[in-house]
Amino acid sequence: MTTTKQATGRWGEETATEYLKSKGYRVLARNVHSAHGEIDIVASKDGLLVFVEVKTRRSHAFAYPEDSVTRRKQAYMLFAANEYLQAHPESGDSWQFDVIAVEGKPGGKAQVVHFENVIE
Repeated sequence: MTTTKQATGRWGEETATEYLKSKGYRVLARNVHSAHGEIDIVASKDGLLVFVEVKTRRSHAFAYPEDSVTRRKQAYMLFAANEYLQAHPESGDSWQFDVIAVEGKPGGKAQVVHFENVIE
């Protein structure tokens, strides 16, 4: 049985995927597992590989979705991306990390904010 949190997370990832497609990104993979965590979405646009972390909240009453991407989470994202790049050397040398914050409820209207190139 799925929890409300899991359903909301899945809805957020689907919303983010559709958002990226509408902006001209090509989604290459979703939920890529590594020893250091998971990459929610791997996409590409104009020769740039983009690793996307999706954060979904029903509201921002306690915090905005993007606030949960801490330095520690960013470090895990880097490790996971390095594993992906080693496994997919054809991906090229040009890549970045984005965060997509989704706020709302499954079946409702989503508010999407896209933060590009969040780790330098």
